[in-house]
Amino acid sequence: MHITLGNTPDDTLAAFTARAAEDPGVVGLVLSGSQVHEGMPTVHSDYDLHVILRDRQASELAELDWFRSAHLDLVVIALAEFRTRGMPGRPDHFARYSYVHAQVLLDRLDGTIAQILDEKRRLGADEARAAVDGWLDAYVNQTYRSLKSYRDGHPAMGHLDAAESVPYALEVLFALHRRVRPYNKYLRWELERSPLGDRRWEADRLLPVVRRLLADGDPDTQRALFTDIEEAARKAGHGEVLDSWGTDLELLRHS
Repeated sequence: MHITLGNTPDDTLAAFTARAAEDPGVVGLVLSGSQVHEGMPTVHSDYDLHVILRDRQASELAELDWFRSAHLDLVVIALAEFRTRGMPGRPDHFARYSYVHAQVLLDRLDGTIAQILDEKRRLGADEARAAVDGWLDAYVNQTYRSLKSYRDGHPAMGHLDAAESVPYALEVLFALHRRVRPYNKYLRWELERSPLGDRRWEADRLLPVVRRLLADGDPDTQRALFTDIEEAARKAGHGEVLDSWGTDLELLRHS
């Protein structure tokens, strides 16, 4: 199926959404990406659009799944798949953040599309607790491996493990607030517009820590971050995960 590009991304989006809205097999249109993050679009930004079908046989638009152009990127997905996309345990769980600020452009199901989106925007209470426990254990493990390597005279390997600990640390911090960890592109945007409620996690304090760990894995910086995360995790009731590490935690603490 052919898509005619307009003179601008706005023209292309308008023409395609009008066409999709005339298709009875289309039950929803959802906009995501930089266009739904105020202040983030640039002259290079396109529109990321999800086209939601009753089922994949309901529309010829199904052929356009993963269509890419300078103006428009499409995900064409059946309603049943849309319900679960990005959710825990799914191979596409990485897609969860794309829905956090997504906007509904069309909902033919009396609010069902919006309701599904709302379930993706924040972690449920049980989901958040399980997420913190899992990511916290992974973070401690990676930091412990890093600091052991530094202790044993292998700084290059310690640096690599420190860099790999960063995503786990960010997952913990956001899950503690029932938030979906943003894509790195939007990390500062999220921290500045929706703070995590603790000065230690403000953008101008947390991001230099992240950069230092990525730059050289500095052990003192690792221990300082661990101390702050341990305090926050214990306060939120996740001490059991930490205590399971026993005396190994001493390596992660300031002497």
